[in-house]
Parts: sequence; C-alpha cells; structure tokens
Amino acid sequence: MPEFLTIDDFDLKNKVVLLRVDFNSPLDTETKEILDDTRIRSHSKTINELSEKGAKVVILAHQGRPGSADHSSLENHTKVLGEILDKNVKYVDDIFGEKAKEAIKALNTGDILVLQNVRDFSEETKSLSPEEHAESELVKNLAPVSDIFINDAFAAAHRSHASMVGFTQVLPTAAGRVMEKELKTLKKVTGDTEKPCYYILGGAKAEDSANVTDYVLSKGTADNVLTGGVVGHLFLHAQGFDIGETNVKFLEKKGFTGLVPKIKELFKKFGEKIVVPEDLAVEVEEKRKEIELSDLPTDYPIYDIGSKTIEKYVSMIKKAKTIVLNGPMGVYENKEFLKGTEGVFEAVVSSDAFSVAGGGHTIGALEELGLKDKVSYVSTGGGALMRYLLGKKLPVVEALEKAKKA
Repeated sequence: MPEFLTIDDFDLKNKVVLLRVDFNSPLDTETKEILDDTRIRSHSKTINELSEKGAKVVILAHQGRPGSADHSSLENHTKVLGEILDKNVKYVDDIFGEKAKEAIKALNTGDILVLQNVRDFSEETKSLSPEEHAESELVKNLAPVSDIFINDAFAAAHRSHASMVGFTQVLPTAAGRVMEKELKTLKKVTGDTEKPCYYILGGAKAEDSANVTDYVLSKGTADNVLTGGVVGHLFLHAQGFDIGETNVKFLEKKGFTGLVPKIKELFKKFGEKIVVPEDLAVEVEEKRKEIELSDLPTDYPIYDIGSKTIEKYVSMIKKAKTIVLNGPMGVYENKEFLKGTEGVFEAVVSSDAFSVAGGGHTIGALEELGLKDKVSYVSTGGGALMRYLLGKKLPVVEALEKAKKA
C-alpha cells in the first residue's frame, strides 16, 4: 500500500479538482514556442483521466521564473495540451483573483481550465512550511472554490512552494498518476533492490556524485557504482591519476575539485565497488583518439570512455537485475564521442535488468540513440530525482504522507 492517497481513493464526478502539474518546458526564448512537450504529454494522462471521470479540472503550473528568459504565460501550454488531448482546454490569465474564481465556478463536468503561471504570484517560491503556505493568498482564495487537491508534479517535489504544499493542509489530497508512478518506481530502485544493482553515474553535473555513491554503497542499495563522463574524470583525479592540466582546469572551473577529499575517502571505504574508466578517448584535431591510463597526463580534453571500459561496463551490465542510469559517458552530441554512451546505454536496454533513467542529458542521449522507449522507466525529475537518490525526504512527499494520515 502506498503511504499516500491516489486518484483511486476519490469519487471525482462533479468535483472541482485543483491539479498541480509541472509543465516547465524548454522554450524558444524569442517566440516562447515550446520546443519539447514531454512534460505536458506525461501529465496529459492524469488530466484526461480526471476529465473522463467527470471532474472539473483546474490546472496550476509554472514556466520559468519571472525575469528569466524561459518565463512565459501558460497560453501556449494550454494550446499544446488541447492538441494532445484533442479536447477544448480553457485558459484564464489570472491565478486566484475574481477572474480565475469566476472561470472555475463556470466549469461543467469534464471541463479543463489552466490558470496563469503560478510563479507570477510573488509568494509562490518562498520556502515555507505547508502550514505557513496554507495562509497565503493563493491557498485562501482557491481552496474555497475547490474540492480536492491532486499533486502530479514530481519534478518539483523537492520544492516547498505554496502551490506544491499549501493546499495539502486544507483540502483532501492525493498523488496524480505521474507522482504515483515515480514514487513507486523509485522505491523499487532505492529500497530492497534486486541484485546485482548498478548505479551508472556520468554526465557533466558531478555535484551529487560523491554523495550518491556514498549513500547507495553504504546502504547496500547498489553493488557497484560505474562512472563515466566528467564524473569519471573527477573520480580518476581523486584516485591520483594526472588527467592533464586542461581537464583539471575544467574540474576546477566547475568547482568539482572540492569533492576530491570526500571521493578519496570513498575509495578507502568501498574500494573496487567504485568502478572508474580503464581507458579514455580524447579529442585530437577534432578526431577521437583512445588512450590508456598509463598514457596520462594528456594535453587534450577527455571526451569519452575508451573501448576497454565500454567492454567492461557492458559485461557487468549484462548480469545486472537493477540499473539506475544518470548521465552519459561522454560528449555524446559529438558523433566522434558517442561510442561510450551508445555502448553502455544499448547494453542497459538490452539487459534483463529493471532500469530507471533520469536527468536531462540522459534522456537527451536516449532520444538521440532511439532508446528512450526501451528503458523500463524514465523519470521526469531532475533535482527531485537526485534528492530522492540521496535518501533525502522530498517536502511534497512528506506533505502527501501527512495528508493521508489527517
């Protein structure tokens, strides 16, 4: 049994359902055209189900932050949602004023209404408790015209914002289908996992790599952590390999060298459970050149793992029962350096393992390789996913659990 209520726990017919989703999408900064509608599509299933069950669906969502290049109204998002659902979806350029409340009161059974970008409310992003957010203008105005609050925005679940947690104090509350599936799936790869379980950490965002490695190996969740991308360079550097001035400077510029003492301790603690590249690919005159660790230091930028490492990782992945994939193995956008990511990612989807992939670049690489639909589960979360993998409680999940007990 989940520790939170779901859509299945409510009779929704003729009820005003306030639904929080995450429509935050990549935009053309000039035209504000939506470049990738993945998140809107993922939530469309929850929205359609609520509508089909006779709810009057009122959608709260955000896009960017005021003043940022990706900030916009949700008018285009509404149009895209209407096209996906093949339904008439209404939009009102008001969040909780009279205009919004009148539009909500005018809804009929099965209608769908999108409210103005919730981040246009100045108090939205204050990091306050659910109890404090329940006193906000947003909650005090919308709660009286709503019957049920459903949160489907897993990608923002690490944020204790007004529209994310405030309504849980004053309305019957449940998780939407995206939220429900994310939490059930992530429990499967962070709890009592089927072994062997491998975490594959790559990409250029190495900030959380040391903490994730420490957590999953200490807890026994993972048997091994396989490293690639900038994470791999950082772990090699921490292990004492001279990866060359160009590559060390890159790590310094990103602020990753401060993690070296922690990673050194991890090697002492876990030894060979942390797997680092055995060879590398560097860029020489815009071409791929593979080098052994014995060839280090190098004057050239490291852009991929080498063939021996690919072979080793593929061999391990074939035996896996559970895999968490976060980050490509190299600069996959450059065809010369796609080899590592392609080899490892293809091995993951070809294996018998239950696989979960997350992070923007991971998903981008899976799409580039045509493998996205072959992964067992693709997480919509970025920051929320990493926080969950670190064993940290998400404010929204805590609020959902508390609402069930209320």
